[in-house]
Amino acid sequence: MAIDHTEPVAAASPGFEGFEKRLEIEFRHGSTEPVPLENNCFLRSLSSSALDEILAAAQCTIVSALSNKAMDSYVLSESSLFIYPLKIIIKTCGTTQLLHSIPPLLKHAASLSLTAHRCRYSRGAFLFPEAQPFPHTDFSEEVKFLDSYFGNLGSKACVIDGEWHVYSAEAEKPDCNIINPWYTVEFCMTKLDRDSASKFFKKSGLLELSARDMTVSSGIVNILPDFQVCDFAFDPCGYSMNAIEDQAYATIHVTPEENCSYASFEIMDYRARDLQDLIYRIASVFKPSVLLFSLYSWTSKDQEEELGLLSPLPNKYDLLGYDCRKSIRKELREGGILNFFSFSRRSDMKDIM
Repeated sequence: MAIDHTEPVAAASPGFEGFEKRLEIEFRHGSTEPVPLENNCFLRSLSSSALDEILAAAQCTIVSALSNKAMDSYVLSESSLFIYPLKIIIKTCGTTQLLHSIPPLLKHAASLSLTAHRCRYSRGAFLFPEAQPFPHTDFSEEVKFLDSYFGNLGSKACVIDGEWHVYSAEAEKPDCNIINPWYTVEFCMTKLDRDSASKFFKKSGLLELSARDMTVSSGIVNILPDFQVCDFAFDPCGYSMNAIEDQAYATIHVTPEENCSYASFEIMDYRARDLQDLIYRIASVFKPSVLLFSLYSWTSKDQEEELGLLSPLPNKYDLLGYDCRKSIRKELREGGILNFFSFSRRSDMKDIM
């Protein structure tokens, strides 16, 4: 049941809010048959009008799309949307009202005989919290809102050192050893290097840059060279990119204005990957002063080691000119593990390449 009370009016924002809100919901179907990966299956069969209704509630729209056999991905006016047969991930920035997308989403899922059995919501600490609309005015309000839909599953919420907010709900804790392991890596970067940020303005002197120009000139093209990319350049500045490869996806969003410069990178994958090399590539592109890094893994400890998810990350960052300020590990309600790191760039660092 939706929360019904008067919503406070948000203050005007002095800059664009880059920190995204991220909502991930997994569903179950009444059928006991294996889930096929063909197009137009379950959530992937949602009509364009249904997607428009869900996104309108969050106050964003679709600007570009890219699909493969396993999923549909959409670049939004504020961030990204990824749809699998039984899972949906919506990520929005600015002053969007992401959680308001839940009622129409659950309504359309029910029409497909789907019921939610797992939910995870996460975000960083907003740059301009006073400008956020309800229920994003405060994490406690977000938790109440989420619990009104998923509290019956059993939920847990935590704030990690005031910088990372996580809500998770799960109908039952599975045995991580009998499911396919996967993990999500999120980077949130602030105070970008000025030269790096300048590559995400459409007009550069007499030239007008395309999204592809930004992807190549910034070095983003080298981060995941095997992925299929869908990029989008905003006017007068700003950049978004979705990349997909089999069941894995990655997404990048950039706000380059100096008073609120911000970039994010996220990848969800199920294969072993050199995370230290990935961190190096991301930091090399944006050269942020502050980098928050979260690693959420749906694995057992043995699977974490097999996938290389327990590498000594702080040592690698020392070599790159960053100091690790925090390193925290949390077990979430639904059996997942969250590793959180906070890094700051040393003042004597000139170039990490």
